[in-house]
Amino acid sequence: MLDMPLLLLDLDNTLLPRDAAFRAWAEDFLTENGLPTDDIDWLVMLDGSGYVPRSTVLGAAKRRYGIDHSIESMLGHYRHSINSHINCPDSHVSALRAAREAGWTLGIVSNGGTLPQLEKIRLTGLAAMVDGWVISEEARCVKPDPLIFEIAARRCGFRPASDWTAQTWMVGDYGPSDIAGAEATGLRSVWLHHGRPWAERGYRPTVSAPNLPDAVRLILGAAERPTTARNFAAAIPGRKRPPRTRIAIPASRLAPASAPNGLRPPFAQPVSFTRAVPLTPLGPVSASAISPAGAQAAPIAASTGASAVAAPVAPSGRPSALPPVA
Repeated sequence: MLDMPLLLLDLDNTLLPRDAAFRAWAEDFLTENGLPTDDIDWLVMLDGSGYVPRSTVLGAAKRRYGIDHSIESMLGHYRHSINSHINCPDSHVSALRAAREAGWTLGIVSNGGTLPQLEKIRLTGLAAMVDGWVISEEARCVKPDPLIFEIAARRCGFRPASDWTAQTWMVGDYGPSDIAGAEATGLRSVWLHHGRPWAERGYRPTVSAPNLPDAVRLILGAAERPTTARNFAAAIPGRKRPPRTRIAIPASRLAPASAPNGLRPPFAQPVSFTRAVPLTPLGPVSASAISPAGAQAAPIAASTGASAVAAPVAPSGRPSALPPVA
């Protein structure tokens, strides 16, 4: 793994279309309970891309429809069925394979509960496609804290020694966790705008893209241009080169002009915007090294999501709150 660049990726609404899975679940919920199917947008609005507590969403549905079930039973049903709608699109699988063939090490950095997030990683086949992952609950730190990105790098086979951040990119759809975290750690980043305008003022990603495959193409294209990518990912003997067809485009040129307002949850806890401890490649890691402790627990379903291009992160405001819960 010597000199191999590292690509870190968010899970929900980056690797996996989490919001689409929730919408599919909501359609089933309305149909199975004989409820108005045109209420789908009402449920999606309450969901807030997974940042609104499940008890709040289901409690509102219980009162609206007069459902004669406890919140606990409704929550159990939700967790049992939501992940049946989760999948990793073929285009995303192809993008990960292209990065792998180009010599990249791949890792997942996700906020959320250990069991539901781990179940999604395994059910969708992502466990076999990446070198490691970290989930905020088991790691006891939350994006944008630089520590969680350092943990991800170690689990992907890197250890303190040299500037691993110079060869690392982070891809995510939520500015306050994915992009702020990358900036605080010293990583370059790609924000998946999903048709939304950039709303944060204190920082911006390196570039923006509409979806994961385009984000990977931008990163591989930047790797071919060391003068514009701070000499990261220098040529590796025998490494297959991707076509020189894409270059990094400023995020301000890629993000759309307008989009509907979205919920923006605060951070899960106070964090310190410090530079990451330098890391260097260590070598391939075992399955136990990349699998979080307690990964054999029983399945349970939940999802996370996000909303929300390149300027320094303002190190001032450090609000606190909870990570995505569904």
